[in-house]
Amino acid sequence: MSITVTETKLNLPYFIQGKVRDVYDLGDYLLIAASDRISCFDRILPTPIPEKGIILTQLSNFWFDYLSDVVPNHMVETGIDEISECINTPAWKKEVQENRDILERRTVLVKKVKRINIECVVRGYLAGSGWKEYGESESVCDIKLPPGMKESEKIGELIFTPSTKSEKGDHDINITEKQMIDNVGHEQGARLKELSLRLYEKASSHALSRGIIIADTKFEFGVGEDGIVLIDEALTPDSSRFWDSGTYAPGKSQDSYDKQFVRDYLLSINWNKEPPVPKLPDEIVRKTQEKYLQAYEKLTGKKL
Repeated sequence: MSITVTETKLNLPYFIQGKVRDVYDLGDYLLIAASDRISCFDRILPTPIPEKGIILTQLSNFWFDYLSDVVPNHMVETGIDEISECINTPAWKKEVQENRDILERRTVLVKKVKRINIECVVRGYLAGSGWKEYGESESVCDIKLPPGMKESEKIGELIFTPSTKSEKGDHDINITEKQMIDNVGHEQGARLKELSLRLYEKASSHALSRGIIIADTKFEFGVGEDGIVLIDEALTPDSSRFWDSGTYAPGKSQDSYDKQFVRDYLLSINWNKEPPVPKLPDEIVRKTQEKYLQAYEKLTGKKL
């Protein structure tokens, strides 16, 4: 049984601590360790999900490899011994090796690139905030959709709905394609959209062959020496909506293998999305872990 990790606390230079990942600055590289923290509605919950960081890391590694013909990614090494070989500072190398029991399978070494401050969201189905917005305006992020659509219905043509971080960086703000282009320029903006749609199409086709519908997902990109690269995570239960294709039926919410299960629980107890953040009951933790594991095993065809 793996150790449940809420925070890595390595004696290494910090780069940033995200809602889930602890990121360390190793010069030309970043060391990214995915914890078992889970966040919903831009709040970190006090209850971790065992093995979640391992699942996220291993599933992202699968997708980075599978999608590498569409766009390069920032990956350098994924094993602790291989990561250590890349580290030139003896004290840092020793720190990584001595924390192997915490870092194993949840840690990657990546190239340091300049992050593009756009989250690239692709939607193939009408769900979540998109469904709510459609009910108010028959549009999603200013993109007009046909009248009379149902919840979870497949959208005729994929839609690209970028977002960016608030000034505090604690939540996402939907922006229009024009606003994205104003931020990053026409050429880069067009490339981000093209890559996002191609990544979604290839991943969606594979997922469907494995019994999972990818309703929507988000990608993040950076710019390195060789141009645009895929970074952060890719097509995980944290960043995507995964539905069971065998039970899919438009007109209602769907059986899912993602974080929506936890969101639904928090909504059911009428939490106002402000502190104090409620703890998760054991049954919700267990079922969430099961859903994440099922997503990994279905998509990769492997046991964790």
